[in-house]
Amino acid sequence: MLKNNSADLTIGFDVGGTNVRGGVITREGEILASRTVPTSMDAEQLEADIVGIVDELRADYEVDAVGLALAGFLDPTCEVVRFAPHLPWRHANVRESLSQKLGMHVRLEHDANSAAWGEWCFGAGRGAEDWVFFAVGTGIGATLMTHDTIYRGAFGTAPEFGHIVVVPNGRQCSCGKRGCLERYASGTALPDTCADLRGSYETSLPAEPTGKEITQAARRGDPLAVAVMEDFSRWLGQGLSIVADVLDPELIVLGGGVSQDADLYLEGAAQAMGQDIVGAGHRPLARVATAELGSAAGMIGVADLARSGR
Repeated sequence: MLKNNSADLTIGFDVGGTNVRGGVITREGEILASRTVPTSMDAEQLEADIVGIVDELRADYEVDAVGLALAGFLDPTCEVVRFAPHLPWRHANVRESLSQKLGMHVRLEHDANSAAWGEWCFGAGRGAEDWVFFAVGTGIGATLMTHDTIYRGAFGTAPEFGHIVVVPNGRQCSCGKRGCLERYASGTALPDTCADLRGSYETSLPAEPTGKEITQAARRGDPLAVAVMEDFSRWLGQGLSIVADVLDPELIVLGGGVSQDADLYLEGAAQAMGQDIVGAGHRPLARVATAELGSAAGMIGVADLARSGR
């Protein structure tokens, strides 16, 4: 017997490089039930796992649409996954394939866009008209929203702030370029910065610490870890100043896994942004806030997009 027969329920997925998580989401953004499986690097198996989660969830809940939030390049119509570095799809019409297998409407969206939509509907972006979602995690993802519209660019890939070069011939980036912002202001940048600064500060950190170990050590006052977070803050602030100069948003919301430690760097990043922008001291500054929905933002947002048919 179905627990809920409301047509307002949809299933949202966060399809990540490690896990696939799907949940039944209400119109109010509440997660009623969820399931998680490891991410397969075989395209057929990955789709089978998604179908399996949907079938398990809709045995108990009546749903009429499915949304998938994923990290990768989509075409402007959000039909085709052109490339996703941590997923098996390559130029694959995933929306059509899953729609046929599930017999219901399927919506694809970039994970940062999905999280931004969730924050706009239910979280820190509520009421904002021109604003930016800045997802700081393993890398940097970003979304620009103006009024109630996600800006995609001509070919569906905008905006890639994480791959703006801030250090010519700097650290090698997985995108193929060198010196990208995300190589200095992301979770994976923290160990590199730690290695660069080691020897100049006392520390109790191991030789090859993880980002989590660095943030934990910074909270304890470890001199090297504190210096790493200060460096992170400065680079993030420079990135935010570029966003402010180019887009002039009213609000920048910081999301992603690293946002959980925003108290270690947010004040410094906002200060650096204010110092680095054009016309510093003579123009209004974007308000900088942290996301409210946590790791569930993407699945909540894409579920709402699937529900509304946007």
